Amino acid sequence: MNILEKIDGQIDSYRDAMVEMQKKLTAFAAVGPDSDGPGEMEKAMWLKQWLIENGLGEAQEYNAPDDRVPAKERPNLILKLTGKNREKTVWVLAHTDVVPEGDLSKWDTDPFEVIEKDGRLYGRGTEDNQQGLVSGLFAAKALVDLGIDAEYNIGLALVADEETGSQYGLHYLMKNHSEIFSRHDLVIIPDAGSSDGSQIEVAEKSILWLKFKTQGKQCHASTPDAGINAFRAASNLVVRLDEELHKRFPKKDPVFDPPESTFEPTKKEANVPNVNTIPGDDIFYLDSRILPDYDLEEVKKAVREIADGVEEEFQVKVTFESSQEEQAAPPTPTDAPIVKSLQKAIKEVYAVDGKPMGIGGGTFAAILRRDGIDAAVWSSLEDTCHQPNEYCVIDSMVNDAKVIARTFLDKE
Repeated sequence: MNILEKIDGQIDSYRDAMVEMQKKLTAFAAVGPDSDGPGEMEKAMWLKQWLIENGLGEAQEYNAPDDRVPAKERPNLILKLTGKNREKTVWVLAHTDVVPEGDLSKWDTDPFEVIEKDGRLYGRGTEDNQQGLVSGLFAAKALVDLGIDAEYNIGLALVADEETGSQYGLHYLMKNHSEIFSRHDLVIIPDAGSSDGSQIEVAEKSILWLKFKTQGKQCHASTPDAGINAFRAASNLVVRLDEELHKRFPKKDPVFDPPESTFEPTKKEANVPNVNTIPGDDIFYLDSRILPDYDLEEVKKAVREIADGVEEEFQVKVTFESSQEEQAAPPTPTDAPIVKSLQKAIKEVYAVDGKPMGIGGGTFAAILRRDGIDAAVWSSLEDTCHQPNEYCVIDSMVNDAKVIARTFLDKE
């Protein structure tokens, strides 16, 4: 039996333990304070103890102060295992926070209690990002348990706050502890992918989340001429933004899926509590994912021009502000060592060709790429993230660990 067969067999033997870890992690409901949650501390401390008990060692804490959570800190765990060559580290970078459960009526089960059915694990966070987190930890555990040295150092980074911008997670680490990562390091972020495991994300669109406020004049609905309906003006603005922004920024890039920039109205705040009142104020949000060709300042300028037109026609005041804004980072080269290593491992485990691609979704790979660190986002996912009845495919979780373990053994 060769070394890869030994590792694959070892990882297969962990199947029940991986399922059990998913059950433990899901029960913590690690929702961030932006969504009125308690944060990730209990979940992170359980993981820290697991690492010790399973022979991987004691992770260092690099916690970000945050008075909004009971612990007053957001946890970031870093653990390094020494490899044959200590000049660089192969990282698995995963996040411990999850999004809220949303409308419970759309769930078939309790979102924070894992249900195993038909080879799947149902529960909030099971796919985003616990599948990748569990795969990475058990890939490292396999080498430790078998006494096999990785070619380079192994790095495990379990960070907070990915779902709401990473200010208390990876951004905090890069700003305050930049020595953790080196530009020679190889980074796997198991937080996006395709069901067959072929997609290797190397580029992302820019992200622009805008909050719009339309101000008119409140009045009784039976006498609408006495007021100015902010909701009607906002609705018109939504339609104009959809039409005009796609016309002004029409480029397509087949590297991305979807290939064009997207401008989607999403969240809508309540305006008036009763039916018979014309709302004087209205608030909605726009989630835009924009091809790297365009500068976000150009987009915001176009938005202002469109808003000015609505102001003039409806005699309202329209203001907007960014709630999240990230200009696209330089892409990871398609021939970067981490991409090549993943392609080789994917071929061996999944018998498909790994294809470097761009996505519309944002990951914290962009934070590393802006600092000159090549990161590849990869996992074999069904893309149930953020949805009711989110699930993880158990076979994918196990096989992803085999892919990651191979990258630990690969030598440039």
